[in-house]
This record gives sequence, C-alpha cells and structure tokens, in this order.
Amino acid sequence: MMQAAWYEKNGPADQVLQVGQQPVPEAGPGQVRVRLACSGVNPSDVKSRAGGRPVRWDLIIPHSDGAGIIDQASQGVDAGRVGERVWLWNAQYNRPHGTAAEYIVLPATQAVQLPENVSFEAGACLGIPALTAFRAVELAQLEAGQTVLIIGGASGVGYYAAQMAQAQGARVLTTVGSQTKAAFLHESNVKDTILYKEESVADRVLAMTDGAGVNAIIDMDLSTTIALVDEHVLAPHGRFVCYGSNERGIVPLNYGQWLPRSLSLHFFLVYELTQAQRLRALDGVQAMLRKGMLQHHIGPVYPLADIVLAHQAVESGRSVGNVIVDCGGG
Repeated sequence: MMQAAWYEKNGPADQVLQVGQQPVPEAGPGQVRVRLACSGVNPSDVKSRAGGRPVRWDLIIPHSDGAGIIDQASQGVDAGRVGERVWLWNAQYNRPHGTAAEYIVLPATQAVQLPENVSFEAGACLGIPALTAFRAVELAQLEAGQTVLIIGGASGVGYYAAQMAQAQGARVLTTVGSQTKAAFLHESNVKDTILYKEESVADRVLAMTDGAGVNAIIDMDLSTTIALVDEHVLAPHGRFVCYGSNERGIVPLNYGQWLPRSLSLHFFLVYELTQAQRLRALDGVQAMLRKGMLQHHIGPVYPLADIVLAHQAVESGRSVGNVIVDCGGG
C-alpha cells in the first residue's frame, strides 16, 4: 500500500480531501511507475476539485504535475530508464490518478528526464506552467526588440513566460498584484512591473512604450484583459494569446477595434496540444533546463498529510510561487 490523497466528490478542500492508504499501482505495457518526490499544486487542480471537473471515477488522486524517480518500466519501455529522475506532464488529465501520492503509473512519454541540475521541487513546477508558457510565447511570435505584456508575471506560467520571452530578446512588461511579487520579479531581472490593483494598466503600458503599445499580450483572464485592446494597449498587428478566463461564457469583443488594426486572438489549452506542438514545447523546455536558463518560482512546501493546507494556499491566492506537496520519494 502507499500513502495518497484523494477525493470522491467535488467540494471544499477541508470537506472532501482525504489522506490514507491506496494500492500501489503496477506499470502496464508502455508505462512506467514513478516514485514521487514532489507534486505540484496547479490552480487548475484546485478548480477541478472544487467542481470545475465533475468526479467521473470512484475517486480522484489529484494533481497533474510532479517529479520523482522511475522505479518500474514495463513491456515496451527501455529497462535502462529505471532509476531515471523525471518530471511529469498531464499526469491526471483524463485519468483518475495524479501525483498526490507516493507512486504513479503513466505512459512512458509523460515522464521526461529531469536534468541533474534541477531539483525535484523545481521539476514539480514544470508540467502545466512551463509548457503553457512555452506555447504562449511561441504563439506570440516575438522578435528581438519587440515588447510583450504578460498578465500575472509572478504566477507559475507568467514567470516562465517572462524568462522565455526575454531569452528571445523581447522586452517584458508584466502585471503583479503586490509589492512583494514585484520585488521578486525585480530580483529576477524582470524590471517593468505594473501594480494592477493600484494603477491603470493601460496608462502605465502606454507610458512605458511611449504610446506605441505592445506587440503581444499573454493573458490568463480574457474576461478582464480584453478591455485593454479598446485602450490601444495592443499595437497594430499585435497578437493576443490567451490560455484562461474567469468568465467561462460569453466575453464581448469590440470588432471595430480589432479589424482595422489587424489584431489576432489565439486560444490554446495546454492539455490538448498537438503532438508536434507538444514535442516542440518539451524540447524547448528541456534545452533551457540543461543550459540553466530557467529559474523556478518555488513556493511553500507541504507534507502530503497537509494537502488541504496546500490547496487552501493556492485557492486563497496569497501564496507566492508554486505550491509543492512533498510525497516523500526523493
């Protein structure tokens, strides 16, 4: 048996999350089993548990991101991978068992070699945030010298996106919700921050760009950020790249502001990248990891027994950095 966290119905963390014993899974054909060191708590995991995705199985072991060591390789998988340090992606997407446990079984392709210079805590930050950031920056089609506005630069996705955009020679402007988050970014060489709760984002962007606006926006909430287009924050031929929205229904778009300026809107869901998009993202992230080009925003670390507190930390929005659950397999 193994220690794991799970829920059997949707609801508040302190009412539905349980921690106890579950059977240790066995790898099937084409699969590996990973002894998990760390599990990353993504906001989408918290939203799913709360009710964003109805429970379709007897129970759900949550979390899509994690890192650990392969301890079992089944038929069709190179036996030499046993003992390999790995980070995981889409671990709980369309599957009942995620990374909030001591072990997980999943297709071998979803366990990616973790370079020795990257900690397990950092590896548990990568899956959703790093792959989302890579695809967003790819869609932004930034050229050296261009400017991008990243909404939420201290978030898991935003922090990676800022680094990836800077690596391409772009200037990064970003919104933050507090002085603490701004200070963190300043120490990480992301200097152009906008305190969106205290000042007009549009006015600050236009002032920082001498009225020209930005070439791209990378956005986590279409329902609020789309208003910036009407304020000419996005320059002609600009690209609006979006991976989320707090309003899941109808979000109005001012056609008269978009067409004359040849603006474009790009949506994507990181869980559903095409094979080619996924391979480019994996290769790109791996290359940056091996070269030591990515810093990781690791937040508070909780033991698996305290997973309720981990979920509440993410849900409150007060935690700075990616919240990690220690699964004990490091």
